[in-house]
Amino acid sequence: MPIHQISVVAKAEKENDIVTTLTFDTPLSQAQPGQFVMLWLPGEDEKPYGVAGISPLRISVGARGNFSKKLCSMKKGGKVWLRGPYGKGFDLKGKRALLIGGGYGFGPLRFLAEVAKKKKISATAICGARSKGLLMAPAVCKTIFTTDDGSAGTKGNVLVAMKELLAKEKFDTVYTCGPERMMSAVAYEAKAAGADCQLLLERYMKCGIGICGHCCMGEKLVCIDGPMFGLEILENPEFCKVWRTKTGKREPI
Repeated sequence: MPIHQISVVAKAEKENDIVTTLTFDTPLSQAQPGQFVMLWLPGEDEKPYGVAGISPLRISVGARGNFSKKLCSMKKGGKVWLRGPYGKGFDLKGKRALLIGGGYGFGPLRFLAEVAKKKKISATAICGARSKGLLMAPAVCKTIFTTDDGSAGTKGNVLVAMKELLAKEKFDTVYTCGPERMMSAVAYEAKAAGADCQLLLERYMKCGIGICGHCCMGEKLVCIDGPMFGLEILENPEFCKVWRTKTGKREPI
């Protein structure tokens, strides 16, 4: 396909206080859960977003900076330019899967749950947020909600629900997306329980195809070596420690 293709917003749904899920008129049938696309608004910026669904394409956007706020304010008929999909997505395997997401990181996991259902893989999901107003909609599988303040679901973070599940059930693989410290804790819990774990990482990207090197993390490039990484990422010297700003400056996480 062309480097960029124009996609028109078919639907804009406000999911919670900060997240809007955009559905486009463009199918992206070749995309896999965990992969990302680069979205470009001419005159503004171009940034990566995880695929939250295909046929048609869906993207869940958290309103954080100027660019994401513009995306979240888009209405039906609005246009974006996109390219992709890029990166290495989740490797869905085993018979029982546990999906753990924090905030808008739950978007790609809902897509994964849809694929698991089609493949007849048993899946359970945990969706966590600071409060009720920041929770995402449930996945197509059993979904457990947690909130730090106890305003909805289980009081506490996703680890509270994860530990309760692991004490009663066995899962082959844990898939997680969200804040990096949360994913690190999830990965260590999965490892202790004898389960495999796949983490979906986020870094600032300019090219998305391994040229600029802006998303480097140690000797890895998140855009092409990831964004999905296995338990080996726990040994990466920059994981859960530093990331790079728009100018490439290293900042502590």
